[in-house]
Amino acid sequence: MAIQINYKNKLVNKNTSNLILFVDEKFNISSLKKFLSSSEYLFISDLIKTKNLEQKIINFDLNSKRKIILISLNKNLNSSDAENLGAKFYDQFKDLKQNKYNLNSDTVSIKFKNLVGHFLHGLKLKSYTFEKYKTKKTKKNIFIIVTGKNKTSPKDQIKFKAIEEGTFCTRDLVSEPGNILHPDEYAKRLNLLRKDGLKINIYDEKKLKKLGMNTLLGVGQGSIRGSYLVTMEWNGLKDKSKPLAFVGKGVCFDTGGISLKPAKFMEDMTYDMAGSAVVVGLIKSLAIRKAKINAVGVVGLVENMPGGNAQRPGDIVKSYSGKTVEILNTD
Repeated sequence: MAIQINYKNKLVNKNTSNLILFVDEKFNISSLKKFLSSSEYLFISDLIKTKNLEQKIINFDLNSKRKIILISLNKNLNSSDAENLGAKFYDQFKDLKQNKYNLNSDTVSIKFKNLVGHFLHGLKLKSYTFEKYKTKKTKKNIFIIVTGKNKTSPKDQIKFKAIEEGTFCTRDLVSEPGNILHPDEYAKRLNLLRKDGLKINIYDEKKLKKLGMNTLLGVGQGSIRGSYLVTMEWNGLKDKSKPLAFVGKGVCFDTGGISLKPAKFMEDMTYDMAGSAVVVGLIKSLAIRKAKINAVGVVGLVENMPGGNAQRPGDIVKSYSGKTVEILNTD
């Protein structure tokens, strides 16, 4: 499901969409008089007595096509709380047929920088779905028009977008099945990150053997797929300062090898590359937002499979550090 957000300086026609308004934690609506018609205000004033005010979000049906939605804000609200409100909003209204909303940011009464931005950020993150391989896909969109003075600045919009794209990249990678996102395909996708301004180095089996990375190669030697080490560099400071380094495990499917795992829940072993996906999403996010930092992400990509060439329990291999390692369990 796509979330489309537009920012406008002037209030749109009150009757064209669902209206999102913010109130204090006690649901005091006296401050909303100037944003509602007199009939709407009287309608809500009467019905709010019947609502459970312990809930953070309550709504009032004016007719079959229009709602007024009140979101209560605690005076001690933090950014995580605001994002959780956005997520809660999505869960509550994602299936609504009337999918157009007008969010009035002027109704924010607490002193909280970029509350609307964090609210919409949480809503977008919650809206993620992975339907790439579904026969029937969801085509519904949610349209939100933001009006008023408390809008998200262009700089913060870039920051939120970078986090969202990085997060969605991670989720996409983790959601891919093992027969699609094997190490060969994974390495190809990481090479495409060059377009975001990242420096990508891919070490294939030939290079890994030359470097002496035999413990990594040992994990993947039973698979028909290749094994790789990929580095992703972001140089946002343009100097020679030491980068922050992030390392992620990328076992695209982990059967356990010769020390085979039990069949129950084996299908979940495609998630054994989630650590690498987090690193990829993080480095991509830094590149998109042009972060003033030097960072490097390192991921090892292998597939641990049983087979005629698989590593055996009892094998001894020499690691990159020069130490010899006895493999007692290939899992």
